[in-house]
Amino acid sequence: MKVIATYLLAVLGGNTNPTAEDLKAILSSVGAEADDTKIELLLSLVKGRDLTKLIAAGREMLASVPSGGGVVVASGGAAAAVVAEKKEQEKKVEEKEESDEEGFVLDIFG
Repeated sequence: MKVIATYLLAVLGGNTNPTAEDLKAILSSVGAEADDTKIELLLSLVKGRDLTKLIAAGREMLASVPSGGGVVVASGGAAAAVVAEKKEQEKKVEEKEESDEEGFVLDIFG
């Protein structure tokens, strides 16, 4: 991911055709290690292609990926348990506040 981010930073910075050396310079400027294999792979995949079209194609591919319908059910149950627990805590706090107020009232007028 850092190689892709570095490539995008280089392009956004005005370098329309970054080289491996450009990417290595950016990575080293922030103290990150450069993986020559990943850099060369990325550059071979994007060579001669329009970055805007690549991003658009990637978005289309991500849109077709299912996004965890089963997880929603599992997390929904967990979320319901958390909500129930919070309600119980709120009831306890309210009861305590009421009892504190009653004691206070009794002390003043008692």
